Amino acid sequence: MLAILTVIAPVFALMALGYGAVRFRLYPAEGIKSLIAFVNNFATPCLLFYSLVTSDFSAAFNPAILGPFYLGALICFAIGIVIALKLFRNTPGEAVSVGFSGTFTNTVLIGLPIMSRAYGAEALPVTLSIIGVHGAILLTVGMVTMELMRRDGAPLGKTLVTAVRRVASNPLIWGIAAGMIGYFSGLKLIEPAEAFLVMMSSAVVPAALFGIGGALNEFKLSDNWKQALVASGIKLIVHPAIAYVLMIWVLRVPMDIARYGILLAAMPAGVNVYVFATYYNRSVSVAANTILIATIASAVTISGWLYILTL
Repeated sequence: MLAILTVIAPVFALMALGYGAVRFRLYPAEGIKSLIAFVNNFATPCLLFYSLVTSDFSAAFNPAILGPFYLGALICFAIGIVIALKLFRNTPGEAVSVGFSGTFTNTVLIGLPIMSRAYGAEALPVTLSIIGVHGAILLTVGMVTMELMRRDGAPLGKTLVTAVRRVASNPLIWGIAAGMIGYFSGLKLIEPAEAFLVMMSSAVVPAALFGIGGALNEFKLSDNWKQALVASGIKLIVHPAIAYVLMIWVLRVPMDIARYGILLAAMPAGVNVYVFATYYNRSVSVAANTILIATIASAVTISGWLYILTL
């Protein structure tokens, strides 16, 4: 247990530093969005590109990891929608937003730092293979489901075009696409270029954790905290549990590989659940509360999953 605490303590300490710096006005709150934009639009694409160019990319895309991760995410999406409809009596559009809050993983700002800290560089190829299609799959499924279920929905064709544009405009996708092209073309990096990419990549972990910690100041608990608590439980417990069962019990994936997909599934909700909710103006407070609750609670649940994955 001490070893597990040693792994996660620096990660959540950086998040706490970001939160405290903004909370006590030692760092400007308006600078947090810029910091996260730097991580998402510049540092992480460089990390993705460099990791794909220099790793065994072909071995990273393991269907026995990707399949359970995304099947688990889709099952959680459905569970969240049903609970929101039946238990909390939400409208169809609100239910989709609640379900999405328990589905979309914070793979970059929290996932990458935790995976790197827990398992080192050998975890990055599998982790990046999941990140590579994460937004493309889940944002498209979420948007299409929303348009099919809400009563004032737009035409499905228009929704698909919007989803494709949102995915294609994501710098993370650009970094992945460039990395794939570089890998398959046999690109060899010259020393100055490699040094640049290493420096940019090294900025991801501290900047991402400080930024997400600072961003937590924006989210306050509201009357919808019960729904957010349910969505957080689905994200932190149900999703990794499904991935565990499918990978270990059904597909018999070796634990030293399966643990990468299982632990990444255990990460809290990503900021995109808030973006999704505000885009459709459905259950915005639930999405905000889910980010807050899930991120704080993940300090405990991630420790639990790390312990389970060492048994």
